[in-house]
Amino acid sequence: MRCQPRYEGPVYIWLKNKQYCLLCSEVADDATPICMACETELPWLGEHCRTCALPLPSAGLTCSQCLSQPPAFEQVAVPWTYGFPLDSLITRFKHSARWPYGRLLGDLLAQYLLHRFDEDMDRPDSMLAVPMTAKRLRKRGFNQAAMLARWLSEGLDIPCDDKILLRIQDTSAQQELNAEARKKNLRNAFALAPDARVAGLHLALVDDVLTTGATAHALARLLMDAGAARVDVYCLARTPKPGDTA
Repeated sequence: MRCQPRYEGPVYIWLKNKQYCLLCSEVADDATPICMACETELPWLGEHCRTCALPLPSAGLTCSQCLSQPPAFEQVAVPWTYGFPLDSLITRFKHSARWPYGRLLGDLLAQYLLHRFDEDMDRPDSMLAVPMTAKRLRKRGFNQAAMLARWLSEGLDIPCDDKILLRIQDTSAQQELNAEARKKNLRNAFALAPDARVAGLHLALVDDVLTTGATAHALARLLMDAGAARVDVYCLARTPKPGDTA
């Protein structure tokens, strides 16, 4: 007796399935689920600060903040500004668990970083996800930075570790604070795992959005004080200064 019905038709082949753009539902041009038109319309970052990637009017400049108070990280590598429709995609990924949007943006970020590596940017030894407290992780169910780091690890063939950095204090939501308040909010918020070994390593912090850079600076300072040779920051989007439209 046959437990399966006889079927003589063609077998579904996943590798030959068409990808559709997650933004407009048109057929995508390649294996990445975004069409060329929608990818072109993303808010690509133009001229920016050489250190923190703050949008600036001219190339090759360093912003006043980085000149007066240099951050502990070396540079920020980021393809987009935090504007429509990217802000909506990140919000849906981060707060509504729409993981396909996060995976799409992670794949595009990996392509951008590969291009930067081919130009002149040094590859890191390892990537580290910006951590969440256990309480916030239980509430959200996932750490979007850790997911991005794992996807980037696959695309770039660079190891990642989401256990080295610990968030030991559940600070107030950073989005509600100005730059100075963010720095105070993050004092003693992070720690290294007891078995962390970062001395002499070039590391890259992975997060979704960079706003003032306070979190990245606090983590980079922690890593540099522990002997790291260099810390970079990889993220999806960079916000402009309040009031700027860049």
